[in-house]
Amino acid sequence: MPLSDLRHIMIEDYYGPGFEGFQQLMKIRIRDVLLVSSLYDLYVFEEDGRLYELIRDEYKGMNLSHAPELTRVSSGEEALEMAVQERRFDLIITTPHIEDMHPTKFAQLVRDTNLNIPLVLLGYDNRELTSYLSHPHSALFDRIFVWQGDFRILIGIIKHLEDHLNLDHDLRTVGVQVILLIEDSVRYYSSFLPLIYTEIFKQSVRLISEGVNYSDRYLRMRARPKILLATNYEDATYYFDKYHEHLLGVISDVDFMCDGKQDPEAGIKFARKVKAFHDDMPVLLQSKRSENEAKAYDVGASFLLKDSPTLLNDLGRFMTDNFSFGDFVFRLPNGEVVGRAHDLVSLEKELHEVPEESIRYHAERNHFSSWLKARTEFWLASRFRATQVSEFDSTEDLRTVLTSALKEYRRARQRGVITDFKKETFDPKNSFARIGGGSLGGKARGLSFINVLLNNWGIYKRFKGIRIRVPPAVVLGTDVFDYFLEENNLREFALSDASDEEINERFLKATRFPKTVVFQLSQFLELIRSPLAVRSSSLLEDSQYHPFAGVYNTFMLTNNHHDSQERLHDLLNAIKVVYASTFYRHSKEYIKVTSYRLEEEKMAVIVQKMVGAFHRDRFYPDFSGVAKSHNFYPVPPQKATDGIISVALGLGKTVVEGGRTVKFVPRYPQNILQFATIEETLRNSQQDFYAVDLNAPPAESSAGYEARVRNYKLKVAEEDGPLFFVGSTYNHENHAVYDGLSRQGARLVTFAPVLKGGVFPLPEIAELLLEIGRKEMGTPVELEFAVTMTPGHGQPKEFGVLQMRPLVLSREMEQLSVNEVDPERILCRSARVLGNGVIEDIRDIVMVDIDRFDRARSREVAREVHQFNTRMVNGERPYLLIGVGRWGSMDPWLGIPVKWEQISGARVIIEAGLKDIDVEPSQGSHFFQNITSFMVGYFTIPGGNRSRDAVLDWEWLNAQPVEAELAFTRHIRLEQPLTVKMNGHKQRGVILKPGVEESPPES
Repeated sequence: MPLSDLRHIMIEDYYGPGFEGFQQLMKIRIRDVLLVSSLYDLYVFEEDGRLYELIRDEYKGMNLSHAPELTRVSSGEEALEMAVQERRFDLIITTPHIEDMHPTKFAQLVRDTNLNIPLVLLGYDNRELTSYLSHPHSALFDRIFVWQGDFRILIGIIKHLEDHLNLDHDLRTVGVQVILLIEDSVRYYSSFLPLIYTEIFKQSVRLISEGVNYSDRYLRMRARPKILLATNYEDATYYFDKYHEHLLGVISDVDFMCDGKQDPEAGIKFARKVKAFHDDMPVLLQSKRSENEAKAYDVGASFLLKDSPTLLNDLGRFMTDNFSFGDFVFRLPNGEVVGRAHDLVSLEKELHEVPEESIRYHAERNHFSSWLKARTEFWLASRFRATQVSEFDSTEDLRTVLTSALKEYRRARQRGVITDFKKETFDPKNSFARIGGGSLGGKARGLSFINVLLNNWGIYKRFKGIRIRVPPAVVLGTDVFDYFLEENNLREFALSDASDEEINERFLKATRFPKTVVFQLSQFLELIRSPLAVRSSSLLEDSQYHPFAGVYNTFMLTNNHHDSQERLHDLLNAIKVVYASTFYRHSKEYIKVTSYRLEEEKMAVIVQKMVGAFHRDRFYPDFSGVAKSHNFYPVPPQKATDGIISVALGLGKTVVEGGRTVKFVPRYPQNILQFATIEETLRNSQQDFYAVDLNAPPAESSAGYEARVRNYKLKVAEEDGPLFFVGSTYNHENHAVYDGLSRQGARLVTFAPVLKGGVFPLPEIAELLLEIGRKEMGTPVELEFAVTMTPGHGQPKEFGVLQMRPLVLSREMEQLSVNEVDPERILCRSARVLGNGVIEDIRDIVMVDIDRFDRARSREVAREVHQFNTRMVNGERPYLLIGVGRWGSMDPWLGIPVKWEQISGARVIIEAGLKDIDVEPSQGSHFFQNITSFMVGYFTIPGGNRSRDAVLDWEWLNAQPVEAELAFTRHIRLEQPLTVKMNGHKQRGVILKPGVEESPPES
């Protein structure tokens, strides 16, 4: 074939009929999605990581297609009415949070209306989905997926459905390729689909050299490989028989349904069938059983262990290496490697240089064709598959054709990079911008959402002289995190068993950041010269089921060095340490008890201007707090839905770590139980506060950053001024407490000037924000805030919203009846219980001996509890934990100062009162948020109380045989399990001793 003729055909087809052929692909698109959920669910899907921007690589280009529109409704009835009347929706996605009906009932109504629309259930937690999967009506859904904090699941759902709708047409048109995924676990295919699509999208992007034009890029991505999902052997066989000539490869589980029953070797059988047709077909088998590895190799398949901490990473590597997604490796006939191309630019370069023998070797075996076809170059691939090398006058002619075509192809493209942060448009007072791609993470998403609410509801107009806002900030997207790990070769090391100190050291020594990111951060620092908070915002943080509260690090920067490069260096180091905290031991222990994998976690970072004022060599807000829209311990006339607020002088460290704070219900701000008597007021008043030390030395470790937040006595706050807004005075002579600081005497933090004197409308603002947050998120919420009364320079008072997240509550389908039983059968009874349901598998008890407990040695007690917890977790033995005083207290004199990871294996916890004093329960701390998020049963027993409503049988416990014992704690192993029954709606619960039969139900 003459060289000129082939070149003419290639260029003509590329710019003419071949290019137009791509326009005929993906003719059936999902353009309108009806989302039946709370408003917050919509915000998570639509705004997390800017979904529209991330998927426009699929949808935008020359007005030929557009990103799907999401229409959200809260009720099933409204969804049905809209779907029937408008007839425009291509997909219905429902979450479990529908305000007027159960999702399965909604699915039945959709099917009854004969709406020919795909219907998908998107749940939030494996436990939540279990009930739906076992429900007889689960077949009403086309697919069920589980949300795992990654916005890409939305892309996976839409693309998965579009692939099924378009496959036959697109295959006939240009011969698109197919990947067959066989997996029956919702949890795993919900992880695999986004990952596989991401690798496919990356593959498409690899073709795009500098200067790519949008229309070409998006049309080419239409021809990406399709993914077929099968959940049983019969479906997999049907797909293989029909599409085996177009398969790129197979990714399969080993154990799945075959002939109507679970077959532990179904994947082995299927791999054998595939290899019989195509012995060079890439097949990857996955299993939780390591013994299947040898069986996989016997049939010529690759193997991955599902319990591997690098499963998803290894899966991506397999696709890269085996689906022609990776480099094109030029070899000589003897196998010697003579070149390597990772994209079309380097392919063109290598084609100029490699020996003729290599080009002939690959051309004769259709290697060029396979590689190009995987990159959607179907016309070029098919030409070289059909054309024999002998048809060319010489191998040099073939070399010239390939290089010329690639050059023309590259010149036709261009690339543009768009970032949100621009120094010219960033407002140092109000802007909330992003740097880098990927997700914003959970915490930043919550901030962005509350920013929207503040504007939509006009909150800034409600309170004269007070500026209510989210402090200005930039967010580094999760793509920066990925870049940092990959470019510095940190991922495998971070997932290892290295100590926290080793991880910190390696991360701080890492130097490779995206240059654009570093430049933009330097520009941000030129605009902001006041102290900064560098805060974690991981994918999973602040999720509806696992908030990861207090798990990752937040650091304060003084940001006051005269050298801008020093300030930038300080900021980059803080970001590195936040990244490092993703892989600390306590983070790994925390994620072990969730349904997630550590390698799925990604970290965004918020760099935010701190709320506060300068006080000589200190910087801090006048007061900070946490407001919750649900009160776990309401006292009449309070209701649980009235909420609860915890506030403290200075930085919020006091509040979130469970220190001494003022707790009040916004509807009853003057009814503060902890100040009911003079003695309780003196005992419960805050004695010190936290502030940023502006003279702190440069930090080169996490400990150095933490040291910048110092503890100060109340006398300092009185000298600085903020104590006047929250203080009271105790007069020893007449044993009385007076509001304000006008008298001589001991200073107390009571917030009387705010709650009684009205110097700041804190109850009104908090109640309004909680109600708006609860309404728009569709769930109870938690709000962190900081207030500055005298910001200076004639500025208004400031109420800064630092965080808003869903407040984790148990949502059981039915209320549980707690039966009446004989008091002698009860180990524990409480009318202050968190949790809902029945637990019948606890045989282990870890208890603190109330007779030996010494408040002065509570830290030793915490270490002993941690030892037992480690044994229980390693042995996979859920246990009952019994302690005295406040669990998770920052003040060791008030209880046992454990962190969450030290008790993470406890299934039920009892918090019994101390013998000598009554202590408020563990409400308001990060520790407490984790207790509720993991649905741990929580029983509170006031000190010395053995009434009908509060019982703990210490005598029975002391009489049980001891499995192991330390100085203050012991482990009891029971022959028969305890029975735990909790009614979360009535906040009542009982724990029955082993062998106790239930009494008849309550009448």
